[in-house]
Order: sequence, then C-alpha cells, then structure tokens
Amino acid sequence: MDEASFGQVLDTVRRFVRERVLPRENEIEESDAIPEDLRAATAELGLFGYALPVEFGGFGACMSQDVRLAFEFGYTTPAFRSSFGTNNGIAGQVIAKFGTDEQKEAFLPMLAAGEKIASFALTESEAGSNPAGLKTSARRDGREWLLSGTKRFITNAPLADLFVVFARTDPDEVAGRGISAFLVDARSPGLVVGPRDHKMGQRGAWTAEVTFDDVRVPAGRLVGDEGRGYRSAMTVLARGRLHIAAVCVGTAQRVLDESVAHAATSKQGGKPIGDYQMVQAMLAESYAELEAGRSLVLSVAAAYDAGRDVAIGPSSAKLFCSEMVSRVADRGVQVHGGLGYMSSTVVERMYRDSRLYRLYEGTSEIQKLIIARELLSAPAPR
Repeated sequence: MDEASFGQVLDTVRRFVRERVLPRENEIEESDAIPEDLRAATAELGLFGYALPVEFGGFGACMSQDVRLAFEFGYTTPAFRSSFGTNNGIAGQVIAKFGTDEQKEAFLPMLAAGEKIASFALTESEAGSNPAGLKTSARRDGREWLLSGTKRFITNAPLADLFVVFARTDPDEVAGRGISAFLVDARSPGLVVGPRDHKMGQRGAWTAEVTFDDVRVPAGRLVGDEGRGYRSAMTVLARGRLHIAAVCVGTAQRVLDESVAHAATSKQGGKPIGDYQMVQAMLAESYAELEAGRSLVLSVAAAYDAGRDVAIGPSSAKLFCSEMVSRVADRGVQVHGGLGYMSSTVVERMYRDSRLYRLYEGTSEIQKLIIARELLSAPAPR
C-alpha cells in the first residue's frame, strides 16, 4: 500500500477506534463479546484483511504499516484487535506465505472480507513455550490425513470457520522436524471445540481447547512441504511478535493518557495530584519507556521489511514492549490510587489485559532465549 493511501486508512482507523470502539468498551467487558454491529463495521472497513495480499482482497500492508495500525488497535480493548487479528496474522500469513495458489484463492478472499474466521492451532498443554514438542499427530489414510490430538488456549476457536493446525506427520523425527501444517474445516466430524476459557482479562477475546479425533483432512489441505510446518509457524510467529509489541505500545499510550488526565484533574490537599513530584516521576518514567518502545518497534519493522532482521528484532521488541506495558499499567493504577483498583476505570481493565502480552506469542523467557541464541550464532568481531 502506498503511503498516501495508508495515511487515509490510518486516519480512518484512528477515528473508528476513538469514536466507535472506545464508547463501547464497558459493553464489551460486561458481555464478554464484540457486538455484531461493531464486528460488521470492522469488516466493512477492511480490517479483516489489512495485512493480506491485495490480489486476494486485502490492503497488503507492510510491517511498517502494520505496526502503526497496531498502535491504534492497542489503544482500546484487546478484543477488538483479536476479532480480526488472526485472519491477518499468524493464521492468514501461513496461507499467504506458504499456501498453494488454490489454497490462497479458496481461503484468503473470505478471510479478508471477514466472511470466515481463521484460528491458529499450535499450542498444547505440554507444548506451549516449546511448540516443537507437540503431540498432535497426522497419519496418511489413502488420499487423506487423519488428525488426532488436543490444542489449548486457541484464540477465536469458538468462532472459527477454519483452523490452521500443526501436527506431527513423522513420528520418528524429533524437535521441530516432521511437523506439518493443515487447513481444517471447523465443522469436520471429530473436531470439537470446548467451552470458552475464563481468563483474568481480555474479555471478549475468546479462547478454548480444541480436540481432534481422527479428523479427516484432504491431501490438498496440507500447507507447504510435508514436515516443514514448524518452520512456517516460526516465520509467522516472528511477524506476530512484532505486531504484539506494537499493540503494547498502543495500550501503554492509552494508560498514560488516562493517567495524565487523572493527575491533572484529581485533587489532594487542595491541588491537582499532578503537582506532586512523585506523581510526576511516575508519568515521566512511563512516557520515556513508551517512547523507547515505539522507536524500537518502528526501527525493527523497517528492518523486517528490508529483510535485514526477521528474528532477533521482533523478539527484542516483543520482550521489551510486553514488559514495558505491564510497568506502565502498574504505574497507571498507582497514579489513580484507590480508584485505579476499581473495575470502573480503564487502567484497572488494562492492568489485567496487559498481563497476557508477556505470555502469548512466546513468553518473555522464550524471547530471551531466542535473542541470546541469535547473538551467539554470529558473535560480533572484537
């Protein structure tokens, strides 16, 4: 997308978030769901396909554009972004990057239009931080595959029409080798989506367990080369980590805005609490960390688009920004005092919501391992 067109899209999204989504945050929180009219309006804007290729109905946003949109998505409840995030991100990108022409034609236009919801099924109870240890299996049966296993914490599973499922096709291989990716219809016999998970935060963003009991998948639904699915997963997860880092920046911006507004108007001892240096220090620390995170994300996105860094940069951004937003949210509650602990305040909700960012798309500990591994694989000359 050229920058002139993107600028118009960005302005439209910013207005939409502030004028249409923010006023309904309490409704989303209380109902644990995105209202259907809001979902329809989001699809009409084209947000279900903003990062998908233009030839299949998307906007074709590059990574530098993706993160700037994510700054806006993060400014409101995470459920808003979650409703269309997987179509654009880890599920949609598997098809866009590794799918056959037939698979792209069959699925991407519907994902971009919001007519179908895709879900990314990788995580298992014993294969979260180390997805290479997954146990879900796929074995050949004539011209089909039979999938069996259980996936956990799968975003949008209760809403999904299509699952991108990772399963071990070669039981003799170890670690990430011998894992393949499949496109599985949600209505397939033997596929069961469990009850929605009850989480600390991120209400309206649904996750659930998904089980596969000899689910039949046509051979044409294998994505990419057999046994190379783990590589596909890691490729799209790197992009997803950078996107989540940008969402964290947006959330931190919202918390800081709420905190500054509260500090300027709430009074103690007859004067605004923003006049007190300890409060000023918390606001200053949050601003400095927020801007550091924003700069890091933009820099890494530029390097990602140029093909210079698709590993250590995204992990570094995700690590820093997910930890940063938790600190900013904590300070936001502190600035609000007792009011910050009340469920009626934005900062209380975002305090709970932001905690998850340090866990999914790879925990902070996993990001550190990735960063260290990349550093040690090519140590700088002395």
